[in-house]
Amino acid sequence: MQAILCAIAAGLCWGVGEIFTKSAINTKEIGPLGTVLLRAAVTLPLAVVGYLVARSVLKTEPQEWWREMRPATWVKIVVGSGVLAGFAGVFFFYVGLSLPGGDISVLRPIAFALAPATAVLLGWWFLGEEMTVRKGVAVVLIVVGIVMLAGGSKRSTLESGTRVEVAAE
Repeated sequence: MQAILCAIAAGLCWGVGEIFTKSAINTKEIGPLGTVLLRAAVTLPLAVVGYLVARSVLKTEPQEWWREMRPATWVKIVVGSGVLAGFAGVFFFYVGLSLPGGDISVLRPIAFALAPATAVLLGWWFLGEEMTVRKGVAVVLIVVGIVMLAGGSKRSTLESGTRVEVAAE
């Protein structure tokens, strides 16, 4: 149950945080790469404090991981967590937010629905995790939701209290 609560907290933090991010990018006072840079600068000192708490209070961190970690593990962390998740994913998401049509109400659900669908499939194929009918149906529903958000011929807009149908591009 604690793991689920952590996932809920993470989702809420990301959801609220990205609203602030999109609002800041909309000002045109900062671009997507500046946003990624500032995010990283703010994250690093907080990560150091979090690491020290996790190591000394929660006891979740091996004491000398930096000395004992195998090269293959270093590569997985640097490429997977650092390059792909930490930089590339955030970079492409922020670039998308800065482009015309980069509505957070469309891009956020697509990006953050595709991530768990990808994790389910890659967890099954590469990590040997169990693939159940329930997981398979969930992935299909996620893909259907993404197609519905990304596609569609019309969208509704509320303007001046009147519902107006606008053709989607």
